[in-house]
Amino acid sequence: MNNVTCLGCGCACDDITVVVQGGTITEAGNACALGRTWFGDGKVPAEVRSNGRAVALEQAIGDAAKLLGAARRPLVYLAPDITSETQRAAVAIADRLGAVLDTPTSELADGILATQRRGRAGATLGEIRQRGDLVVFWGVDPALRYPRYTSRYAVEPVGVQAPAGRASRRVVAVDIGSCRGPENADERVSLAPTEELDALGAMRAAVGGRTTGDATWSRVEDLARRMAQGRYAVIVHDAEPGDLAPDADRAEALVALAQALNGPSRCALSSLRGGGNRSGADLVLTWQTGFPMAIDLAPGYPCYRPHQGAAVWLARREIDAALVVGSAARLPARVAQGLAAVAAVVIGPHASAAPFTPAIAVDTGVAGIHESGTAFRMDDVPLPLRAALPATASAMTVVRTLGERLAAR
Repeated sequence: MNNVTCLGCGCACDDITVVVQGGTITEAGNACALGRTWFGDGKVPAEVRSNGRAVALEQAIGDAAKLLGAARRPLVYLAPDITSETQRAAVAIADRLGAVLDTPTSELADGILATQRRGRAGATLGEIRQRGDLVVFWGVDPALRYPRYTSRYAVEPVGVQAPAGRASRRVVAVDIGSCRGPENADERVSLAPTEELDALGAMRAAVGGRTTGDATWSRVEDLARRMAQGRYAVIVHDAEPGDLAPDADRAEALVALAQALNGPSRCALSSLRGGGNRSGADLVLTWQTGFPMAIDLAPGYPCYRPHQGAAVWLARREIDAALVVGSAARLPARVAQGLAAVAAVVIGPHASAAPFTPAIAVDTGVAGIHESGTAFRMDDVPLPLRAALPATASAMTVVRTLGERLAAR
């Protein structure tokens, strides 16, 4: 099967060729090592359990409807590896229950809030591929967690304004402490973590024609001037937790620098995101509620609680039942720890192997491997998902059926 989309990371490469023999995946052509691991052999568990016992799917859905329908303060959590169609069905359940609604994005709230305060100068990965000629990797080497980013988008491909591919582009690695940019960068700028915010401030000032006069910042000021004088600059940073932990001030400073560069030149801020259709969850929640994460539907309308995501609700013991839709194994650690203390329904890939003991677990297929639909790339571009293998249960079908049961109560 050609043109399969991989959700192993936020690049969502859609040029994968999957070979299936004997009901298993034997090859994932064009996929990187991360993608090959994500596809694996395509085999997933097919268990349905309620209160520790194997039961029929119909009974598990009925038990889940009773548990969630009786909850005083339920949580609906959208984990990775489900389609946007499934995410929409889960949002409908949250609305009906008056639940807290959240996703892994709430763990990145600082960056989201900075964007909401200031706006954001972004671009699709296709535009970056076609036009970017000065690429600055800010404390990140995509090869580690987004292996095909540089080969497909930011550096190597031939573009409209980069006719010679890599030779048409200048690559700068800004190393923040031990967080290094690509090893094959044309130049490097090294900063201590304590210098990062001051350096971003000095760069923004330099774009506006002001200099600090401090030799400490001469290299970053020179870089900022070259970015302002160039045709199309790209700042690449990692929006997901990693060695360089998320920081509200850094996020806001990067947004502000990219905005300042749009005027004298053109600049895009490219935020790297993890896989599993996480960006799709942000968009679906925004379409349905007006907010991308951390939403309280108990008042009868959406209330935004960006500083009080699921991990906070769970830590305060304010949640008495939860519905997790997606791969529970890819939950943030704080959320998984909190869910261990509540009665949880888990519907999704590897639900029976969740890092806590669910009251009800329904294993389903993985979006993009067993289930067709839609997913979104890290730049919010929608891509079709093509199922290569059948699954014993569809996450979307199970969630929709659960919603119908709750509506009938």
